[in-house]
Amino acid sequence: MDKMTLIVKDTLTNLKKVKIPASPNNYHKEFCKVAKKYELEFDECFQFKKLVQKLSLEEQKEIKDNNVETIEDMIPTLLKRIASKNVKTLSSLLSDAMTPSIQVSLDDKLAKFSLTIGNSPELIFEEDIQKEMQKFITKRFEADKKIVQQKTADIAKLVTLMGQYLNDAIHSSAQGSNSVSNIKDELELIKIDSDGDLSEIQTKLISAAINIENEMSEVGKKLFTGKSQVAQLEEKVKALEVELDDTKKKSTRDHLTGLFTRGAYENEAKKIEKSFIRNKSQYAVVFFDLDHFKAVNDTYGHNGGDMVLSTFAKVIQSQTREMDIIGRYGGEEFIAIINYKEEKELHSYLKRIKSISSNNDFLYKDKKIHVTFSAGVTLRSDHKSYESALQKADVLLYEAKNSGRDKIVLETGTVI
Repeated sequence: MDKMTLIVKDTLTNLKKVKIPASPNNYHKEFCKVAKKYELEFDECFQFKKLVQKLSLEEQKEIKDNNVETIEDMIPTLLKRIASKNVKTLSSLLSDAMTPSIQVSLDDKLAKFSLTIGNSPELIFEEDIQKEMQKFITKRFEADKKIVQQKTADIAKLVTLMGQYLNDAIHSSAQGSNSVSNIKDELELIKIDSDGDLSEIQTKLISAAINIENEMSEVGKKLFTGKSQVAQLEEKVKALEVELDDTKKKSTRDHLTGLFTRGAYENEAKKIEKSFIRNKSQYAVVFFDLDHFKAVNDTYGHNGGDMVLSTFAKVIQSQTREMDIIGRYGGEEFIAIINYKEEKELHSYLKRIKSISSNNDFLYKDKKIHVTFSAGVTLRSDHKSYESALQKADVLLYEAKNSGRDKIVLETGTVI
């Protein structure tokens, strides 16, 4: 009996054992599983995976979370896509989001890109186009931030200059007031025997000196008040500079976990990739995904889910060196780039995180929550580009999920 006959026979037998009708959909699922055991490959069995890889990352995640395995079961996910009549409006909004709000001028690349998605709005669902949009949005924030920082610096210079002028004016005013006061004192000391015109002139001069002295005193008070207000303004400018710096840090960090945001992670990944090309420094791409996370949210609410996410992030961070980078890729997915000299260093790192996760529970409101994770790992040196290594790590994560979860699958064939 040849292998094909055996596969068909085992497929029908398996379905009968679990009392599942041998419908085309059910038969296809079981047939591919049995064929794998017999080490036979059929294009039909890989067609589904190829189609999944063409979906958006969010759609791929939904496929994984719901254990979808056939094209027919994929239909509900595809039906959630945005209606074509709304795509044009969405592309227009995205174009506005990429345009700098303070620095009005558009560079040629952004103008051409905006024209491209304007003419073909459906392109916004392509992963390459989405990455390009992310780059332009990041550039938009950088451009706006640069202008604000420049304006803040100009204000700081102006305030400092005003302070110097006020100090000079106060000093000059104090000297003038002292001179007038001295003149007044000298006028009062002059002895005039006659009661005639000279005495009257002396009285008028003394009166004028007193008026001038009083006015200069008032000017001095106003100058001091102005100096105080300038000092307050300087403090506000300093506070604004601190706030801008804090905003810059927050824009690169995920608010819940404290890890790099996806955009910030990708910027750091580019630096490591340049080092790899220049120095041949080795690194691995690790995709983490918490298992059955939807059940955690359903059982303990989003607060419980947030606690699990932030704690798991701390676990990864505690085991990761400063020279490596970790980011929250989206939802319950995390990604890391781990530098290494020998593969055993990488294996030790992965085993430490696996051990902590397996041997401990998350504590939420006196309730213990046991959550495992799956991961896919690739070595950059085995790929032509970082993007290729990243995509393969995602595929390996998908395999870890489909083969039972709670495991780390490496491209080398090692399973932890």
